Amino acid sequence: MIITIDGPAGSGKSTAARKLAARLEIAYLDTGAMYRAVAYAGLQRGVDFQDDEALLRLAKSIKLELDCGPTHTRVRVDGRDVSEAIRTMAVNEVTPYIARHTAIRELLVKRQRDIGRALGSFVSEGRDQGTVVFPGADVRFVLEASLDKRAWRRAQEMLADGEDVDITEVVDNLRARDEVDAKQWEPLLALGEAVIIDTTDLAIAEVVDRMVEAVRAVRSKKADPG
Repeated sequence: MIITIDGPAGSGKSTAARKLAARLEIAYLDTGAMYRAVAYAGLQRGVDFQDDEALLRLAKSIKLELDCGPTHTRVRVDGRDVSEAIRTMAVNEVTPYIARHTAIRELLVKRQRDIGRALGSFVSEGRDQGTVVFPGADVRFVLEASLDKRAWRRAQEMLADGEDVDITEVVDNLRARDEVDAKQWEPLLALGEAVIIDTTDLAIAEVVDRMVEAVRAVRSKKADPG
Protein backbone atom coordinates (compact mmCIF):
# COMPACT_ATOMS: atom_id res chain seq x y z
CA MET A 1 0.00 0.00 0.00
CA ILE A 2 1.21 3.51 -0.86
CA ILE A 3 0.15 6.40 1.38
CA THR A 4 1.13 10.01 0.72
CA ILE A 5 1.07 12.95 3.11
CA ASP A 6 1.31 16.49 1.74
CA GLY A 7 1.01 19.86 3.45
CA PRO A 8 2.96 22.90 4.62
CA ALA A 9 6.02 22.87 6.87
CA GLY A 10 5.08 22.52 10.53
CA SER A 11 1.72 20.89 9.86
CA GLY A 12 2.91 17.70 11.53
CA LYS A 13 3.62 15.68 8.38
CA SER A 14 6.89 14.13 9.51
CA THR A 15 5.73 13.05 12.97
CA ALA A 16 2.41 11.78 11.66
CA ALA A 17 4.11 9.90 8.83
CA ARG A 18 6.55 8.17 11.18
CA LYS A 19 3.84 7.16 13.61
CA LEU A 20 1.45 6.05 10.87
CA ALA A 21 4.17 3.95 9.24
CA ALA A 22 4.95 2.38 12.62
CA ARG A 23 1.26 1.59 13.21
CA LEU A 24 0.96 0.00 9.77
CA GLU A 25 4.40 -1.63 10.02
CA ILE A 26 5.57 -0.27 6.67
CA ALA A 27 8.46 2.02 5.66
CA TYR A 28 8.55 5.79 6.15
CA LEU A 29 9.92 7.89 3.24
CA ASP A 30 10.79 11.49 4.11
CA THR A 31 11.22 13.09 0.69
CA GLY A 32 11.74 16.58 2.12
CA ALA A 33 14.96 15.31 3.65
CA MET A 34 16.34 14.87 0.14
CA TYR A 35 15.89 18.56 -0.69
CA ARG A 36 17.36 19.50 2.67
CA ALA A 37 20.33 17.23 2.04
CA VAL A 38 21.13 18.99 -1.24
CA ALA A 39 20.77 22.37 0.50
CA TYR A 40 23.07 21.20 3.31
CA ALA A 41 25.67 20.04 0.79
CA GLY A 42 25.44 23.43 -0.92
CA LEU A 43 26.17 25.24 2.33
CA GLN A 44 29.11 22.95 3.06
CA ARG A 45 30.60 23.53 -0.37
CA GLY A 46 29.90 27.26 -0.50
CA VAL A 47 27.70 27.04 -3.58
CA ASP A 48 25.94 30.19 -4.78
CA PHE A 49 22.24 29.45 -4.25
CA GLN A 50 21.35 32.03 -6.90
CA ASP A 51 23.28 30.01 -9.51
CA ASP A 52 20.85 27.42 -10.91
CA GLU A 53 23.49 25.62 -12.95
CA ALA A 54 25.79 25.29 -9.96
CA LEU A 55 22.93 23.91 -7.86
CA LEU A 56 22.11 21.31 -10.50
CA ARG A 57 25.75 20.25 -10.75
CA LEU A 58 25.77 19.91 -6.97
CA ALA A 59 22.62 17.76 -6.91
CA LYS A 60 24.06 15.47 -9.59
CA SER A 61 27.46 15.20 -7.93
CA ILE A 62 26.54 14.17 -4.38
CA LYS A 63 25.89 10.59 -3.34
CA LEU A 64 22.52 10.77 -1.60
CA GLU A 65 21.32 7.69 0.31
CA LEU A 66 18.16 7.11 2.33
CA ASP A 67 17.60 4.33 4.86
CA CYS A 68 13.82 4.06 5.30
CA GLY A 69 12.42 2.17 8.27
CA PRO A 70 8.99 2.19 9.96
CA THR A 71 10.01 4.96 12.36
CA HIS A 72 12.81 6.81 10.58
CA THR A 73 14.46 8.01 7.41
CA ARG A 74 18.22 8.27 7.89
CA VAL A 75 20.01 10.43 5.33
CA ARG A 76 23.60 10.15 4.15
CA VAL A 77 25.44 12.53 1.86
CA ASP A 78 28.68 11.15 0.41
CA GLY A 79 28.68 8.46 3.08
CA ARG A 80 28.15 10.84 6.03
CA ASP A 81 24.98 10.66 8.12
CA VAL A 82 23.43 14.15 8.05
CA SER A 83 20.00 13.26 9.43
CA GLU A 84 20.27 15.82 12.23
CA ALA A 85 22.50 18.34 10.45
CA ILE A 86 19.87 19.04 7.77
CA ARG A 87 17.33 20.31 10.35
CA THR A 88 18.97 23.64 11.21
CA MET A 89 17.60 27.12 10.49
CA ALA A 90 20.48 27.74 8.09
CA VAL A 91 19.37 24.77 5.99
CA ASN A 92 15.72 25.85 6.27
CA GLU A 93 16.56 29.23 4.76
CA VAL A 94 18.20 27.87 1.60
CA THR A 95 16.08 24.76 1.00
CA PRO A 96 13.50 26.76 -1.05
CA TYR A 97 16.20 27.40 -3.66
CA ILE A 98 16.43 23.63 -4.11
CA ALA A 99 12.70 22.99 -3.90
CA ARG A 100 11.82 25.42 -6.69
CA HIS A 101 14.60 24.30 -9.03
CA THR A 102 12.73 22.40 -11.75
CA ALA A 103 15.61 20.21 -12.92
CA ILE A 104 16.56 19.24 -9.35
CA ARG A 105 12.94 18.41 -8.56
CA GLU A 106 12.83 16.12 -11.61
CA LEU A 107 16.05 14.47 -10.52
CA LEU A 108 14.84 13.87 -6.96
CA VAL A 109 11.35 12.79 -8.00
CA LYS A 110 12.93 10.03 -10.09
CA ARG A 111 14.97 8.98 -7.05
CA GLN A 112 11.84 8.98 -4.89
CA ARG A 113 9.98 6.75 -7.33
CA ASP A 114 12.95 4.37 -7.50
CA ILE A 115 13.00 4.17 -3.71
CA GLY A 116 9.24 3.65 -3.65
CA ARG A 117 9.43 0.73 -6.09
CA ALA A 118 12.10 -0.88 -3.94
CA LEU A 119 10.06 -0.42 -0.75
CA GLY A 120 6.74 -1.61 -2.14
CA SER A 121 4.54 -0.44 0.74
CA PHE A 122 5.34 2.84 2.46
CA VAL A 123 4.18 6.17 3.86
CA SER A 124 5.67 9.03 1.83
CA GLU A 125 5.71 12.58 3.19
CA GLY A 126 6.49 15.82 1.37
CA ARG A 127 4.86 18.57 -0.72
CA ASP A 128 4.09 16.97 -4.08
CA GLN A 129 3.71 13.34 -3.15
CA GLY A 130 0.05 12.81 -3.95
CA THR A 131 0.06 14.97 -7.07
CA VAL A 132 3.41 14.44 -8.82
CA VAL A 133 5.47 11.65 -7.31
CA PHE A 134 2.86 9.02 -6.43
CA PRO A 135 -0.42 10.19 -8.01
CA GLY A 136 -1.75 6.64 -7.94
CA ALA A 137 -1.31 6.28 -4.17
CA ASP A 138 -3.96 4.29 -2.33
CA VAL A 139 -4.58 7.06 0.21
CA ARG A 140 -3.56 10.70 -0.15
CA PHE A 141 -3.59 12.99 2.87
CA VAL A 142 -3.16 16.76 3.14
CA LEU A 143 -2.37 18.05 6.64
CA GLU A 144 -3.05 21.70 7.44
CA ALA A 145 -2.50 23.99 10.43
CA SER A 146 -2.45 27.69 11.22
CA LEU A 147 0.79 29.59 10.54
CA ASP A 148 1.22 30.50 14.22
CA LYS A 149 0.82 26.90 15.32
CA ARG A 150 3.22 25.66 12.67
CA ALA A 151 5.83 28.24 13.64
CA TRP A 152 5.52 27.29 17.30
CA ARG A 153 5.97 23.61 16.48
CA ARG A 154 8.99 24.23 14.30
CA ALA A 155 10.57 26.49 16.94
CA GLN A 156 10.06 23.83 19.61
CA GLU A 157 11.72 21.21 17.43
CA MET A 158 14.73 23.44 16.85
CA LEU A 159 15.03 24.43 20.51
CA ALA A 160 14.96 20.75 21.44
CA ASP A 161 17.90 20.26 19.08
CA GLY A 162 19.81 22.98 20.92
CA GLU A 163 19.47 25.71 18.29
CA ASP A 164 18.80 29.32 19.32
CA VAL A 165 15.58 30.31 17.56
CA ASP A 166 13.91 33.65 16.81
CA ILE A 167 10.19 32.91 16.35
CA THR A 168 9.85 35.87 13.96
CA GLU A 169 12.46 34.33 11.68
CA VAL A 170 10.62 31.01 11.81
CA VAL A 171 7.33 32.67 10.84
CA ASP A 172 8.98 34.54 7.96
CA ASN A 173 10.68 31.35 6.77
CA LEU A 174 7.43 29.38 6.80
CA ARG A 175 5.53 32.14 5.02
CA ALA A 176 8.17 32.24 2.27
CA ARG A 177 8.10 28.46 1.92
CA ASP A 178 4.30 28.45 1.72
CA GLU A 179 4.46 30.71 -1.33
CA VAL A 180 6.63 28.12 -3.09
CA ASP A 181 5.10 24.92 -1.75
CA ALA A 182 1.32 25.41 -1.65
CA LYS A 183 0.82 24.90 -5.39
CA GLN A 184 2.15 21.36 -5.01
CA TRP A 185 -0.92 20.04 -3.18
CA GLU A 186 -3.59 22.53 -4.31
CA PRO A 187 -4.73 20.20 -7.17
CA LEU A 188 -5.63 17.55 -4.58
CA LEU A 189 -7.78 20.06 -2.73
CA ALA A 190 -9.40 21.40 -5.90
CA LEU A 191 -10.38 17.92 -7.09
CA GLY A 192 -11.47 16.69 -3.67
CA GLU A 193 -9.07 13.76 -3.95
CA ALA A 194 -7.36 14.15 -0.57
CA VAL A 195 -8.26 13.31 2.99
CA ILE A 196 -7.78 16.70 4.67
CA ILE A 197 -6.91 16.94 8.36
CA ASP A 198 -6.48 20.26 10.17
CA THR A 199 -3.94 19.51 12.90
CA THR A 200 -3.99 22.95 14.58
CA ASP A 201 -5.88 21.79 17.67
CA LEU A 202 -5.21 18.06 17.48
CA ALA A 203 -2.72 15.97 19.43
CA ILE A 204 -0.50 13.83 17.23
CA ALA A 205 -2.23 10.67 18.49
CA GLU A 206 -5.57 12.06 17.30
CA VAL A 207 -4.12 12.86 13.88
CA VAL A 208 -2.71 9.36 13.48
CA ASP A 209 -5.97 7.75 14.66
CA ARG A 210 -7.87 9.64 11.95
CA MET A 211 -5.34 8.58 9.35
CA VAL A 212 -5.52 4.94 10.39
CA GLU A 213 -9.32 5.08 10.13
CA ALA A 214 -9.06 6.45 6.58
CA VAL A 215 -6.54 3.78 5.57
CA ARG A 216 -8.71 1.00 7.02
CA ALA A 217 -11.72 2.35 5.13
CA VAL A 218 -9.79 2.17 1.85
CA ARG A 219 -8.55 -1.33 2.65
CA SER A 220 -12.09 -2.50 3.40
CA LYS A 221 -13.37 -1.01 0.17
CA LYS A 222 -10.63 -2.73 -1.84
CA ALA A 223 -11.37 -6.03 -0.11
CA ASP A 224 -15.09 -5.71 -0.80
CA PRO A 225 -15.51 -3.48 -3.90
CA GLY A 226 -19.09 -4.57 -4.52
